[in-house]
Amino acid sequence: MRFTRTFAWAAVFSLGLVACQPALAQLTSTQAPRLIQKDGRFAFLVDGKPFLMLGGQIHNSSAWPSELPQVWKSMEALNANTVEAPVYWEQMEPVEGKFDFANVDAVVLGAREHHLHAVLLWFGTWKNGNNHYVPTWVKTDDKRFPRVIRPDGTPIDVLSPLGKETLAADKAAFAALMRHLKEIDGTDHTVIAMQVENESGNVGSVRDNSAEANKLFAGPVPAEMLAAAHKQPGTWKEVFDGDADEMFQVYYQARYINAVAAAGKAAFDIPCYVNVWVDYPAAQLPQRQVPLPGIGYPSGGPVQKVVGTWRRLAPALDMIGPDIYSDDPGFYYDTMKAYNRPDNPLWIPETGRNDSYAKYFFAALGEGALGFSPFGVDGSGWNILGNAQWTYHARNFALIGAMDREIAQLEFEGKVKTAVEEPGQATQEVDFGDWQATVAFGYPQGDGRRAPGTKDSHGVALIAQLGPDKFLVTGIDASIVFHLPGKPAWIHSQILTAEQGSYEKGAWTVQRLLNGDETDRGLRFYEQPEYVHVTMQKF
Repeated sequence: MRFTRTFAWAAVFSLGLVACQPALAQLTSTQAPRLIQKDGRFAFLVDGKPFLMLGGQIHNSSAWPSELPQVWKSMEALNANTVEAPVYWEQMEPVEGKFDFANVDAVVLGAREHHLHAVLLWFGTWKNGNNHYVPTWVKTDDKRFPRVIRPDGTPIDVLSPLGKETLAADKAAFAALMRHLKEIDGTDHTVIAMQVENESGNVGSVRDNSAEANKLFAGPVPAEMLAAAHKQPGTWKEVFDGDADEMFQVYYQARYINAVAAAGKAAFDIPCYVNVWVDYPAAQLPQRQVPLPGIGYPSGGPVQKVVGTWRRLAPALDMIGPDIYSDDPGFYYDTMKAYNRPDNPLWIPETGRNDSYAKYFFAALGEGALGFSPFGVDGSGWNILGNAQWTYHARNFALIGAMDREIAQLEFEGKVKTAVEEPGQATQEVDFGDWQATVAFGYPQGDGRRAPGTKDSHGVALIAQLGPDKFLVTGIDASIVFHLPGKPAWIHSQILTAEQGSYEKGAWTVQRLLNGDETDRGLRFYEQPEYVHVTMQKF
C-alpha cells in the first residue's frame, strides 16, 4: 500500500473546513464537533481535541427503545467509543408537521449514559436506493411527492430528486431533528456527526424519466454541473455521452442532498456526511451480474468515479464515506484511495463485521482515517455478511481504544504509519527516513507452525514517530525491529530504552523496561494490548 503513506492533501472544504484554524491549544471543550485541516491533513475535533471514531453501526431496526439494552451491551463488547444508529423519518414524523423524538432521545441519552458518542443516520428520502423509510403520508401521495419513472413509464419505489415538495418536507424534518439535537445535546456533544440520507440514489432506473426530467435532460447542462465536472457547454448527451443519464441523476441528487444538509446545519452546525453504496466489480454482485448504475449500485450516488464532482456539487457536506463490503485487498485499498482525496478525509462509516475485514482498520489508520465502523454489530437483526465469527474488530478497538485520542493527534500530525499482513507478505518495511522498521508477522508462531505469517493473514502493526529517534509501537501477532537504512538490525544502532506502558489522561506511564529476550528478537506483540515507547541510538 499504501500503508506507510501519510496524507498529502492541500485543498479545503467550501463549508465545514477552513485552511487556517486556531491552534488546538486555543480550542475549548464548549465548541461543537467539527472538522479542521492543517498542513494537508484533517482532524475530527470533539471537545476541542482530535477524535478517532471506533464505531459500531447497529442493524436497521435496532434504534428502538426495546432494542437498545442489547445495543449497549454490544457496544461494550466491541470496545467501541461511538454508536452509529438510524433515525427513521417514518417514525419521527408519522403525521406531517408533528414530530416524535422518543427514539432519538433514547439513543442520545442512552449513549451518553454509557459513555459513548453517537453518529445518527438520517433514513429520509433515500435508504439503500429506495424510499422505504419515508412516512406513509409521503408514500401514498404520488402527485405531491413524485416517484422516479423508468424509461418504459413505470414508477418505482424511489422518490425523484426533482420533487420540490419532497425536498421541502425532507428539509423541514431534518432541520427539526437538528434543532431538537441542539436543545438536548448542544453542550454535551454526545452526537458528533450526522449522516444525511443512506446510500442514496436510484435502484431500478438510471435516472428519472418523468416528463419534467425528460425536458431538463433534453436541454443544456446547468453551468454549476459544467463547472463541477470540468466540461464545456452542451446538452446532457453532448457533454456526457454514454454517461449522460447517470450524470443527470448525480447532479439533481447531489443538489437535493446538499440542500437538506444545509438546512440541518443552519439549525445545528455539526459535521454532516453521506455514505456510499460503492461500485463493486461484477463478480462481487452475483445477484445483479452487471456493474450498471441503477442495477449494480444506486444511480446518482457518489461512487468512486464521481466523488470529486459530488464534493463540488454538495459543499454543505463535510465528507463522503464509502461503505465497503468486499474483503478483497486490492478492492479495499483502491476504494480507500478513491475517497482519500485533497477535498475529502478518509472515513469508513460501514464495513463488514467478519474477522476478515478487521485488519483494514489499521490500513485506514495508516492513511489518516477519521473513523472506522463495522456494520451489524448488535445482536438483533439480519446481517449482510451472515453470522460468521467476528472477534477481531473488538480486539483491534481494545488495542487502539486505550490511546484513541493520542492516535488521533498523532494522525493529525502525520506521524502514524501502519503495516498490514496480506498473503505472501509476511515481512514488510516501514520507512521513517533516518530509521527503517522491519515488521514480521506471526513471529514466532503461536500455533506451532514454522512457516512465516499467520494462518489467516491478520497481523497488523502501528508505529508512530514521537521524535527523531523515538517511536510508539504496538500491533497484533507482529515483531518489529528498527534498523538504519541499508543496514541489518543491530549494525551501528541499538535500542537505548524500551518502555512498556500506557497512556493515562494523556500522559505516558511506564510499567516496566523491556530488554534481553523481550527485545533482542524484536519487539513482539501478540493478542493482548501492549504498547512500547522505544528510543533508538546510532553509534
